[in-house]
Amino acid sequence: MLRDIGGLSGTKNMSLQEIVAMFLYMLAHHKKNRSIGHYFYRSGETVSRQFHLCLRAFLKLHEVLLYNPTQILDDCEDERWKSFKNCLGALDGTYINVNVPSKERPKYRTRKGTIAMNVLGVCAPNMQFIYVLPWEDSAHDMRVLRNALSRPNGFRVP
Repeated sequence: MLRDIGGLSGTKNMSLQEIVAMFLYMLAHHKKNRSIGHYFYRSGETVSRQFHLCLRAFLKLHEVLLYNPTQILDDCEDERWKSFKNCLGALDGTYINVNVPSKERPKYRTRKGTIAMNVLGVCAPNMQFIYVLPWEDSAHDMRVLRNALSRPNGFRVP
């Protein structure tokens, strides 16, 4: 999809797989250009350039990957959703266990002592995600929701 729809391609010195691997590694481990460059044996400028090209390709996929919700109609026959007429979906927060470096564990520690990330998710009736907000810090669900609502391009309630 990144190649066909996003227009991303490898270069003479770097394959498409390596570009995507650097991009995902940087996002997953919250690393800087310099440390990614050392890991992949590339310059910081090359890492930055390829990261932005990959990001642009991912953003071109929004029409394919993102789902526009439709309201639950009055004649809905699904037992789980027919009580929620005119709603677009369901919202809930959950914790997802994560592996982080030991120096960053305190900010991911939950009140029960596990290392996890708080995630706010909104799901349409057909079980497709409409909105996802990962939250690094241990926080109450209302704090995460309030933050999502206050972001300029964040979650909007119609």
